[in-house]
Amino acid sequence: MHDDLINVLIIEDETYDVDRIKKTLRPYEAKIKIQDVVKNGYDALESIKSGKHFDVIIMDYQISGGLYGEALIKKIKSLDPTLQILVITKMTINQTDLSFANKLLASGAYWYGTKYPGDIEEFIYQPTDFVLSIMNAYALKQAEISQHIIRRRLDKKIKAILGQTPLLGQSPEMQKLNVLIEKYSKPNANVLIVGESGTGKELIAMNIHYLSDRKYEAFITVNCAAIPKDLIESELFGYEKGAFTGADADKPGLFEQANGGTLFLDEITELPQSAQAKLLRVLQEGEIDKIGRKKKYSVDVRVLAATNRNVDDLLDKNILREDLFYRLNILQIKVPSLSTRKGDIALLTNHFIQLYCQEMGLEPLILSPEALKVLENYSWPGNVRQLKNVTQRIVILTNENEISAELVKTCMGEIISLPSASSQPPEFSFNKILPFKEMDRLFRRKYIEFILRQSKTDTEAAEKLGMAPSNFYRSCKELGIK
Repeated sequence: MHDDLINVLIIEDETYDVDRIKKTLRPYEAKIKIQDVVKNGYDALESIKSGKHFDVIIMDYQISGGLYGEALIKKIKSLDPTLQILVITKMTINQTDLSFANKLLASGAYWYGTKYPGDIEEFIYQPTDFVLSIMNAYALKQAEISQHIIRRRLDKKIKAILGQTPLLGQSPEMQKLNVLIEKYSKPNANVLIVGESGTGKELIAMNIHYLSDRKYEAFITVNCAAIPKDLIESELFGYEKGAFTGADADKPGLFEQANGGTLFLDEITELPQSAQAKLLRVLQEGEIDKIGRKKKYSVDVRVLAATNRNVDDLLDKNILREDLFYRLNILQIKVPSLSTRKGDIALLTNHFIQLYCQEMGLEPLILSPEALKVLENYSWPGNVRQLKNVTQRIVILTNENEISAELVKTCMGEIISLPSASSQPPEFSFNKILPFKEMDRLFRRKYIEFILRQSKTDTEAAEKLGMAPSNFYRSCKELGIK
């Protein structure tokens, strides 16, 4: 059967009208083939279920048998949503009320036409328009099938993304969190995610996006602390050519890039006041206040925001605008720290061990009961991110199939060395002399992680080190801490 042949099912209980449809289509039989003719709605459903291939259905609105009209259209579409239905009816001969047509189209019909009067024997409807409608319906079916294939592929990719970065945990806290994520993914409301550093706020935002109706559109993440304050507005909202010296071309901001999708604003409380005012405008009116703009720029973006700071303090000190907070905080998720869900540590650690063993091509390692006790008795100020880093260090440094408590303590103390019988201090061993560049990197990583453990937020850590938050964030990225 040729791929471009259009296969038609006719649902009509009047033999006279069936003959008129056949006469109308006869000149086009090389392109349009009538595969089956049935007299009532139930037979139509059976014919579709039998596995016969149909592209387009031509049906009378009123037929005998009890199942007809909108009810039949809905039943057909539930069996195969790509089937295109053309309705031919006498009911619209003298009708000017559009509600009937609207009901037909709302139920799933592609097109409808008024039957020619019974004294016209040759045609059921004006032939050119009738045939053109069938061909257009077929083209729409092919487009919908392609869209279904693309969506199935995207669904597989989304499943893979969520599978690679799962929200692990069986504790009551994690069960509550997963219920909230599922619930909050459905509406289009903004969500504020509050939690300590390293608890997985970005992962939560990603899950909300990929479980939402926006899952096929862009998910864009921006760390507000990582962008210099004088560039944040142009990054978020963009600018027009000629807006300032050096603006040689239009620049679309992140809101434009995320149009139709989701924008995750991490460290939202690091936004300067001017950027907060512009963000409020987007949330209220769906309009970007682009630098140098000459026209309106409308966007449809869902905003998910996160912070690891105390929101009440920031509101009291006017660091965070109160009106912006209420716009962002329509829904809120408080992420539990790892110290409140100790029961998940074994599950998380074994997951990370498996992950890093696969990355390094190693046989799976076993975590000894004593080693697990050490991990469970620790307070984990750096939360899941710190546990992940420690686990990576354990996998790199172990020489045994079973991970010992001693090795875990060494890695948790962040002593950077290879297990060795050497009596030299582990940082300086003639058995393994590191190039200066590598030792410098190890020292910087060790020191920044030490400062992070003594700080409540990344911003506080940056201040202690005398670094701008954006430079601190870049350093952490470079050293593999974030």
